[in-house]
Amino acid sequence: MAYYLVQAAYTPEACAAMVKSPQDRLEALRPVVERLGGKLLSMYMAFGEYDVVGVAEMPDNVSAAAFSLAVSAGGYVRAMKTTPLMTIQEGIEAFRKAGQAGYRPPA
Repeated sequence: MAYYLVQAAYTPEACAAMVKSPQDRLEALRPVVERLGGKLLSMYMAFGEYDVVGVAEMPDNVSAAAFSLAVSAGGYVRAMKTTPLMTIQEGIEAFRKAGQAGYRPPA
């Protein structure tokens, strides 16, 4: 399974609804991720460009995209970004492979 960083920004309407009636969106999203074969590992509120960030483990890119599309289709997210993640060991392997790829920058 692959890991994904998911970032979402609420619409003003979503913020107004949450101020009026705060709710645990982690528990609302967890079953959606699980129906797509994944696992929601963590979720945090954040300052800045995105209001919520989370890490999910999903079986593949199609499942990760389906999650993003399902949440976006709900109408309360104005922006969503999904970033594939690698473990440190996978990153080290990527550096090793890059070193063996034979790329030469232009002279």
